[in-house]
Amino acid sequence: MIGPGTGVRVYIACGVTDMRKGIVGLATLAQDVLRQKPTGGAVFAFRGRRGDRLKLLYWDGQGFCLYYKVLERGRFPWPAATEGAANLGAVGNVVGRDRLASPELGGSARTRRVNYPA
Repeated sequence: MIGPGTGVRVYIACGVTDMRKGIVGLATLAQDVLRQKPTGGAVFAFRGRRGDRLKLLYWDGQGFCLYYKVLERGRFPWPAATEGAANLGAVGNVVGRDRLASPELGGSARTRRVNYPA
């Protein structure tokens, strides 16, 4: 798995983010709104208006990595503030990451397998 490793700081952009933004737009939000250096090695999390879309932005030392997830059902739990950042601090092994990426589904989660042509 490619990822930032353990002990990385995670900043959640409170409120909603325009999911049409790409790497440059999200890096600008991290710098101007969250007041953090986007190339500092932290992970920046952004959620869309409906709550079913999540983007994670990370600088790996060579360039930006952008992770985009869309839920089929449910929503990601998120702080309701209109502006600013919530700092999760240093995320440990799997616990912090799973908590960030786990949706509130209100029942058992069903996954659908998608077969892509080779």
